[in-house]
Amino acid sequence: MSEVTQHPHNQTADFNYDEAVAAFTAPESSVDGVTVGKVLKDNAPHDVSQEHQWQWAKEHFGMVSPLNRRKFRVLIIGTGLAGGAAAAALGELGYDVKVFTYHDSPRRAHSIAAQGGVNSSRGKKLDNDSTYLHTKDTVKGGDYRCRENDCWRLAMESPKVIDHMNAIGAPFSREYGGTLATRSFGGVQVSRTYYTRGQTGQQLQLATTSALYRQIGAGNVEIFTHNELVDLVVNDDGVCEGAVMRNLITGELKVHTGHATVLATGGYGNVYHMSTLAKNSNASAIMRAYDRGAYLASPSFVQFHPTGLPVNSDWQSKTILMSESLRNDGRIWTPKKKGDDRDPKDIPEDERDYFLERRYPAFGNLVPRDIASRANAQQINAGYGVGPKKNSVYLDLGDAINRLGKDTIRERYGNLIQMYEEAIGENAYETPMRIAPTCHYTMGGLWTDFNEMTSVPGLFCSGESSWMYHGANRLGANSLLSSSVEGWFTLPFTVPNYLAPLLGTPVPDPESPQAKAALDRAQARIDRLMNIRGDNPHGPEYYHRQLGEILYFSCGVARNVE
Repeated sequence: MSEVTQHPHNQTADFNYDEAVAAFTAPESSVDGVTVGKVLKDNAPHDVSQEHQWQWAKEHFGMVSPLNRRKFRVLIIGTGLAGGAAAAALGELGYDVKVFTYHDSPRRAHSIAAQGGVNSSRGKKLDNDSTYLHTKDTVKGGDYRCRENDCWRLAMESPKVIDHMNAIGAPFSREYGGTLATRSFGGVQVSRTYYTRGQTGQQLQLATTSALYRQIGAGNVEIFTHNELVDLVVNDDGVCEGAVMRNLITGELKVHTGHATVLATGGYGNVYHMSTLAKNSNASAIMRAYDRGAYLASPSFVQFHPTGLPVNSDWQSKTILMSESLRNDGRIWTPKKKGDDRDPKDIPEDERDYFLERRYPAFGNLVPRDIASRANAQQINAGYGVGPKKNSVYLDLGDAINRLGKDTIRERYGNLIQMYEEAIGENAYETPMRIAPTCHYTMGGLWTDFNEMTSVPGLFCSGESSWMYHGANRLGANSLLSSSVEGWFTLPFTVPNYLAPLLGTPVPDPESPQAKAALDRAQARIDRLMNIRGDNPHGPEYYHRQLGEILYFSCGVARNVE
């Protein structure tokens, strides 16, 4: 096979591609360690300090001229904050984008359930916040298991996220004078979290969906609703060329091909059965990529949120999240006496154990999530749990109501308090909330390089389905940020960098042997499941619960070497 016809992304780093002459040429320089479109160990520039790597990379990325962009097709699986933003951005740039959603509308993506806020070091205020401090907090909060150049990018691009979301319609909360309001989340000592009351994910998702629909209306993006990824098309050179999608209404399987494919399909928290994720957040797309050779990274890193609502029924299907923002004004405590069944209002102050404030005086109730969750679980397991099942601790807004007034607390958390009352049947203005640790977010996922490409060339991954940024523990309000940074401000640079050497390459053939093999493989899997004719009285939900409980108790909130 000649140099010119061989797939550019399987060339060694000794070759570069010049769009102007449509040929491979010797690279101009090799000291940086990055060649356009190549999949390297990390694909980050060498000999460039970590805080400058992203800016350096953008300045040296391969580019596609506006007249050539329509020649490239990009498939995006998922329309949450990461996938929807990437589809809208690449569509606006002029690429031929096909986007697929599991739902009847992009606005139903699970990003809409996020509540608390989105971090940004945009407004320095008086607390001396900075890009460095944001990066430091992210790395430290991740137990120093983050890839630091990714964290620098996250912090550097964060001001753009706030400005962009504000521009496309996200109604951020404001101070009386009109400036954007901020609050603190766990693991930090500054106020950098921008929010829209307790509905930040919803408002960012609606703004992103509006931008996406604008591109759909303009003909730049084609959307396929009620479609699920069931397999990936990978050619003989190991390059991803598309996906096999199943129409959830008709059951039809169809191959869609493209020059690049982006997975933005969410995390795998539902393996624990009880989690804050919707039941259709099943992470099957991640496993299809893994089956085709994509690496997983840090799959054991799972976050248990400290302020979930306790399980009240043996057949409850999911847990409900109370935003971490409540920890700004709520104090977490348990009775000092084990098995104390008194009404919390009847327990005097000197008989309450504000255990987070006692153990971690510097951060108090705003310790990082993993620390708060473990501390909550330790109190419950030691016999200090409260509520009918003794499986929760108190989050008390009483002091804040006395100090600030009920109207101020209602303005800040009114929708959360209403949600709590509907779920639990108690008035949080009058009696403390009951909260418990619950599976919430997966820091692990598909491994990606600095350009968000997986170990399968042509297959990118974004959002919670990726492993980037968060290490062993995600800081609160960094999830909406990471999805927004990836969708709006990373993939629109890295995907064109991958596509630049492919100019002149046609869209892969949906009738190729590899595409047909993927289609047959998907159909065979479905047939095998549908042809099972057992007499087992238990359905899948029974085994999901049993396996999830085993995982929760064996690999849950707190773990040891055993």
